[in-house]
Amino acid sequence: MTEVTPVYEPSSDLRTPSGTLYSEAARDHLWMHFTRHSTFEDRSEGGAGHSVPIIARGEGAYIWDDRGKRYLDGLAGLFVVQVGHGRAELAEAAARQARELAFFPLWSYAHPRAIELAERLTQHTPGDLNRVFFTTGGGEAVETAWKLAKQYYKLVGKPTKHKVISRNVAYHGTPQGALSITGIPAAKEMFEPLVPGAFKVPNTNQYRAPEHLRDDNKAFGRWAADRIAEAIEFEGPDTVAAVFLEPVQNSGGCFPPPEGYFERVREICDEYDVLLVSDETICAFGRIGDMFACNDFGYTPDIITCAKGMTSGYSPIGAMIASDRLFEPFKQGTNYFPHGYTFGGHPVSAAVAMENLDIFEREGLNAHVHENAPKFRASLEKLLDLPLVGDVRGEGYFYGIELVKDKATRETFDDAESERLLRGFLSKALFDAGLYCRADDRGDPVIQLAPPLIIGQTEFDEIEQRLRGVLTEAEKHL
Repeated sequence: MTEVTPVYEPSSDLRTPSGTLYSEAARDHLWMHFTRHSTFEDRSEGGAGHSVPIIARGEGAYIWDDRGKRYLDGLAGLFVVQVGHGRAELAEAAARQARELAFFPLWSYAHPRAIELAERLTQHTPGDLNRVFFTTGGGEAVETAWKLAKQYYKLVGKPTKHKVISRNVAYHGTPQGALSITGIPAAKEMFEPLVPGAFKVPNTNQYRAPEHLRDDNKAFGRWAADRIAEAIEFEGPDTVAAVFLEPVQNSGGCFPPPEGYFERVREICDEYDVLLVSDETICAFGRIGDMFACNDFGYTPDIITCAKGMTSGYSPIGAMIASDRLFEPFKQGTNYFPHGYTFGGHPVSAAVAMENLDIFEREGLNAHVHENAPKFRASLEKLLDLPLVGDVRGEGYFYGIELVKDKATRETFDDAESERLLRGFLSKALFDAGLYCRADDRGDPVIQLAPPLIIGQTEFDEIEQRLRGVLTEAEKHL
């Protein structure tokens, strides 16, 4: 799994209130996420240690480091900042709400902003997905969905249905249950034993599909979906509770669903009485186009999990949205869902989410993505003339560029080569070139792009040119 460990020039002389250089205080006190900290530890004169990169501010589609250098935010922070950085109206919404009611839990009580946001979200969900359970993020939403699936089947008299199916290389979060659903072995091995009952099926990476299916999108979709039916049959339909799928799988490099895939998965889930969970932690809120990506691909899940773009990252929040059918047993007698989070549906976060959705409507961001996504794809596909670029794939404003050793044979890089290419060169080179994005090897080596939804052709061209320069230079480092 790729640790996020870029290496950079010394930072500025900005200091903390205690008088410590930011770079030194970060190195000595901040435990960063998914980070190889040895990068920053050589303190000797002339040593190889590097300063912690510090991002100090953002505006629109750009961010600035503490030295004042500007970068195009090609990842929207972490698939999050849909409406762009520096939106004063979101900060003002947070301040207004904090003055009115800064905090109150949703434990047997409600507050106005959570009520309003729950109602508003269900105006965009398909089918009867009308019940919103708020969390603080996507991993917690996934955890919540699995717990709901287990309890639901107990309440309707099918207590042996507890297992879940998900896809190889898929990422669904870091809590113990969500981590079990995650399909990345390197992300899990240090935390085993995990929650039992999670099983994996092939993903929808057509570039790496069996050779006889690589040129037939529909046949590949049927093949991939049928592996889910096969797994349910193998485990026993009376033991499987849910299938967790992202509309476009993130980890591995943006795998879109083949033609007919979700239609077939929905049939399979109905046949075996298995819940279909659409994990839209990344794909919701315009990333693919619609407010929920299941609408873009024409399927109705039983549960949607979401987070990130709901507030464009201005305040943390997530949600599990369930169908009326799943809520029905909880309306009876003494039944209740013994699960919750202190900060789930936080009043300030809910207020920011409402304002964020106002911006979506006011600025027509969903239509903007639908209109401009083909232009973004076309701009990135220009890179296919480079020897290093094997595949460009994705949907909406969410793309992966797979890097290969040999385009003709689709030969990929071994672990040592990936280490040199991604962490040894690309991460730093891309940032030095003024582009913040992700170089990742959870699967085959890819560069991922998910910029703020406000950008257009000018920024598409800038991304393509910066990538072209770095990937051309990368050829010399192999």
